[in-house]
Amino acid sequence: MAAAALAAVLGFPPEPNDSPVGPDFGTARSDVPTGTAAPAGPQDPAEGHASAGPHSPRDAAQAPPPPVRVLAPGVGLDARVGPVGVTAEGDMAVPEDPSEAGWYRYGPAPGGDRGSAVLVGHVDDDTGEIGEFAALYDVRPGDRIEVRRAQAEPVRYRVVARETVPKDEPPASVFRRSGAPVLTLITCAPPFVPERGGYLSNLVVTAEPVESGRA
Repeated sequence: MAAAALAAVLGFPPEPNDSPVGPDFGTARSDVPTGTAAPAGPQDPAEGHASAGPHSPRDAAQAPPPPVRVLAPGVGLDARVGPVGVTAEGDMAVPEDPSEAGWYRYGPAPGGDRGSAVLVGHVDDDTGEIGEFAALYDVRPGDRIEVRRAQAEPVRYRVVARETVPKDEPPASVFRRSGAPVLTLITCAPPFVPERGGYLSNLVVTAEPVESGRA
């Protein structure tokens, strides 16, 4: 499942987005306790994995509200956010509309006190329309990201890392549910090789929460 986990973040445009991706920077925090394996892919509750969502009325009351919009003003990103899960093939689902982002609802939510909250989006679609997450190609260290939530104050983050990784080698920290809270944003990245299924890389951006009053 590890290789398939991020492979769903694909586009198949007639003229693929070959925009250059800047050099990687920073290091994503793992903070997984010693002896604890971080999941290498999305965990499907239907397969017996524990869901990070609420299991009881008490859990539901304590769970952070779902994200509804993500903005990165410095690079012009502004996308609606909806919940996504896992496909029948074991991939993380991705909204078809490239103007939208998906929040992995079986993992932590933005604003939670631990783990990696994952947002995914297409860089483009099969018509060649450029997606909102193409803006991630231009993020720089310190760029601010705001996640707006349903009936709650927004959560603000600061970009600390960007990494281009092979689709079959997703970082183990992406789907972790423990350790310090981070926001992880994912889209696909060049090279685009049609005979090998499309984009061969993923762009993974990591952002850490900004303390209240410092946004």
